[in-house]
Amino acid sequence: MLPVALESATKVVQALLPAGKEYVCVIRLHGDVSESRLREVVNEFAGQIYQRPPLRSSVKRRVRIREIYYIELNELEGRNGLLRVGCEAGTYIRKLCHDIGEVLGCGAHMRELRRTRTGPFKEDTITNLYDLVDAYHFWKEDGDESFLRKIIQPMENALEHIPKIFIRDSAVDSLCHGANLTAPGIVKLESEIKAGDLVSIFTLKNEAVALGIAKMSSQEMYASNHGVVVEINRVLMEPGTYPPMWKKHDRSEETEG
Repeated sequence: MLPVALESATKVVQALLPAGKEYVCVIRLHGDVSESRLREVVNEFAGQIYQRPPLRSSVKRRVRIREIYYIELNELEGRNGLLRVGCEAGTYIRKLCHDIGEVLGCGAHMRELRRTRTGPFKEDTITNLYDLVDAYHFWKEDGDESFLRKIIQPMENALEHIPKIFIRDSAVDSLCHGANLTAPGIVKLESEIKAGDLVSIFTLKNEAVALGIAKMSSQEMYASNHGVVVEINRVLMEPGTYPPMWKKHDRSEETEG
């Protein structure tokens, strides 16, 4: 599962990088272990774990805390076990397999790996390149874009896992020009937003406007009548998509006054 963004939709990639992942992997044990013992040890790795990235990695090799949302042993055949792991972004599965082997006392390594989920995208949304080529030809030669639309999805689909804030039409264009979101511009929002969270800003028509960092919690936003509630760090909608509702200050009038 590798989401690929096209053209202006590349702006939403930053929202997918920290998204949770799911993997299916084959762990190869270096000794004989009973299934019950393996399940017992595997279950111990659910929750927060300390992990040092392996030698072959793109980050500094310092100990980090990572969350294992769930980990299941689906099958054991000889010394090969099939694991399904849901985890926080930045978790190294090959290091997880190595650490399981260390606890077992026999050693282990990752033999095969498949990523089955990235954020809101799961295996049932995967398309191979052969199907993409066919869909393109159906559109180009027959004028049938239905297959292409199933493959190339709206960028809003990549933000399903990000808390949403819906704003007034009158606030849209100012955000598209780089303004931060203030309390009067909010119409509704999802609960459980915390200060510092990455949030997505949407129109009432469910169109993505921008990404930003919440400056206060959902409860504080509800209670606030003024002030900046979200600091915008990535504008997704083109300026001018919605008509501007604000007027430029006329300095000539100020001078005349």
